Amino acid sequence: MAQLLEAAADVFRKVGYTAASTNAIAREAGVSPGTLYQFFPNKEAIAIELGSALNLRMREAHGELFTPENASLPLREMLDVIVDPIIDFNCENPAFLALVHDSDIPGTVASEHDALHGSLLERVETLLGLRAPDLSPAERTQVAAMAFGLFKAGLALAVGHEGTERDAYTGELKNALFGYLAPRVGTGPVDVTAAAAAAGLSGTPDASTGAAPAG
Repeated sequence: MAQLLEAAADVFRKVGYTAASTNAIAREAGVSPGTLYQFFPNKEAIAIELGSALNLRMREAHGELFTPENASLPLREMLDVIVDPIIDFNCENPAFLALVHDSDIPGTVASEHDALHGSLLERVETLLGLRAPDLSPAERTQVAAMAFGLFKAGLALAVGHEGTERDAYTGELKNALFGYLAPRVGTGPVDVTAAAAAAGLSGTPDASTGAAPAG
């Protein structure tokens, strides 16, 4: 099954979900279509299994980033420790973007991605609340949504390039985020102890939710 999912990821990355076929996936995996059908009845089932695995992997990876410790860092350093790993994840798992950007993906994959999107946006809001507790809830929601939108646009550009060009786009993305966030959350290190305590956050985040466990 792992061999088939890896092959499916390669095929989805190359041609997208719509143009992919079970025959192409079986060929990429080096097995017969009959062998593939012993594990998956159709392309949709493969996409659902792969999408669920990638969503879970992303939740676990990103749950370690949105912590009070990272929120307390100088803004540029905070952007480095959050933006770089997310870009690295998407570069290492290109099938993730290939799946979620295809309009024909199964509804289960789309709904899981929407839930992940909402979870990440909540983490950004929490991070902003730690750095700038004076922001009103409405302001925090607006700033988080705008910053997240900027990030998604820059992510697509960074992942779409390689080598020094990718590094350049990543740098430009972080510059854009810095310029937008600096007037709102400050540029230096921040003592988030009081804000974290008020929010019930301490220690390291739980990988399944990204929220730090209550202390």
